Amino acid sequence: MATDRPASDTVDRRAGALDTIAAVLPIERRNELAELLTDADIETLRHLVNEGMGENTLRALTSDLAYLQAWSLAVTGSPLPWPAPEALLLKFVAHHLWDPQRRASDPDHGMPADVDHSLRSQGFLKAAGPHAPATVRRRLASWSTLTHWRGLEGAFTSSPLKAAIRLAVRAAPRHRRRKSAKAVTADVLAKLLATCESDSLRDRRDRAILMVAFASGGRRRSEIAALRVEQLSAEAPIEQKDGPPLPSLAIHLGRTKTTSGEQDEVVYLTGRPVEALNAWMAAAKIDRGSVFRGIGRWGTLSRRPLDPQSINAIIKQRAAMAGLDPLQFSAHGLRSGYLTEAANRRIPLIEAMEQSRHRSVQQASSYYNDVTRRTGNAARML
Repeated sequence: MATDRPASDTVDRRAGALDTIAAVLPIERRNELAELLTDADIETLRHLVNEGMGENTLRALTSDLAYLQAWSLAVTGSPLPWPAPEALLLKFVAHHLWDPQRRASDPDHGMPADVDHSLRSQGFLKAAGPHAPATVRRRLASWSTLTHWRGLEGAFTSSPLKAAIRLAVRAAPRHRRRKSAKAVTADVLAKLLATCESDSLRDRRDRAILMVAFASGGRRRSEIAALRVEQLSAEAPIEQKDGPPLPSLAIHLGRTKTTSGEQDEVVYLTGRPVEALNAWMAAAKIDRGSVFRGIGRWGTLSRRPLDPQSINAIIKQRAAMAGLDPLQFSAHGLRSGYLTEAANRRIPLIEAMEQSRHRSVQQASSYYNDVTRRTGNAARML
């Protein structure tokens, strides 16, 4: 379906408005967003920035809003209506949760070909097949949040919408995959660290990233990328009976995915991770600001912090260097690997959660349950 693009002066004005929040909400696709988003959309994002919403949440909302606007333009030829009618919400579900087997015999089932082509040509659709139910639910939740911030009500809790999602998921079930196919447990971590054995600046940095992210409870990539010197405080060394005292360090997490930052949540590092972090900071001469920064081709250190995706890329690069399949590992593998390793070592769940800062016992215990089932008697009766 053909759509009218906004005039160039309108796009320039919207791009300028997006620049005012770029420091808080990094926007890599500013010019594309300026064409897709309306003036009201941009004002809503600026309002959310001023309200102090977390950067990761804002990133997700911006991404979802851009997708929804692109989909609406492709389907109706117009931007999203606010509030959206229930029929449009149901159409969104029908376009994204469909049965591949029925699609094979009924080409009209699911997302129409012209809508699919439009979204793919703009880079919004990449994988083939229906969306994951979690993605559809998240985008509907973002749609609902943005509607609420406009002071409006939508049909997001209507019975027909809930039933449509439930029936669509039942008709074409998909197994939920972990964010990282394989956990980075201690044995895998050792292989990754073996690729960082030189004293080069890059090896020192990546060694510190791996050890700090894992030992601090499997910190999220966003937390590692955003880590600042001001969040670190030296603690009294930990005494040992049969060796020298171990260095100790506290990391004050501040705002995270699950906390507002009002609580002073702290995790601790002891021994080798502290030594690796200190070695990196000394070599890079970092005494303030961002801890983990980019390194140029010629070994020049950037003043800017690594972005979260770079943390993910480092994990994959080190996996490849270690002879492992990089497609099987991601930054989240450090988080799942920490809990898996804690379960392997019979560390109590509550103690592990104190370090990982998981809020959900159910989620954290799933790693323990997997280890117990895999190694228990019930799985080896023959």
